[in-house]
Amino acid sequence: MTPHSKPRNIYIVGAQCTGKTTLIKALQDHFKNTEDFGGYPFSRPKTITEVARTVLKQHNFTADDITSSPARSLALQQLILQAQVATERDISAQNDWFISDRSGADPIVYARKYVNEDAASDLIRSAGWLELRDRMRNSVVVVCEAGADWLTDDGVRLMPKDRAEWIRFHQLFCSCLDDWGLNYEVLPYEVSNLHERVTFVLERWEQAYKKG
Repeated sequence: MTPHSKPRNIYIVGAQCTGKTTLIKALQDHFKNTEDFGGYPFSRPKTITEVARTVLKQHNFTADDITSSPARSLALQQLILQAQVATERDISAQNDWFISDRSGADPIVYARKYVNEDAASDLIRSAGWLELRDRMRNSVVVVCEAGADWLTDDGVRLMPKDRAEWIRFHQLFCSCLDDWGLNYEVLPYEVSNLHERVTFVLERWEQAYKKG
């Protein structure tokens, strides 16, 4: 770690309704009140949120399109991947770092589950994914585990049919990250206290920060 090292980006990812948004907001609050680490100053992170929701609204998609139409589902995932690329690229070009509630992995996992393996493979071969994957390899990736009593339908996001499907999606997400050689930490759903969840992420981030 040196005074000029840029902090590692943080990805908070995983299945729906696993507390990602709440955790992101708490991390934002933490960094608003933190100006240095180990005596070294660093800039506050940018925050990437609501990428998928923005794409849904801008292009007139609904959550039902993901499961009812493979063609529209794939088109949506392609747009989400492109939006993630553009957002991350813009922040990185400013030499800033970020915390994101989604990654380039998300649309590929959704394509694998709701379209088919060929569609997912096409996204994996895209230049956009290769760029995002390389950035993730140098970041802290935390997967929020499914299983807590947090399933709430907000009318926008895709909801699992039941707890079993929810957990299977979490397992698929982790399996994909394993296949792509991406390191990650699973934040257990049993860790429900928000302060403890923030601490879990910060401990991993600080370890990566010390490595420079």
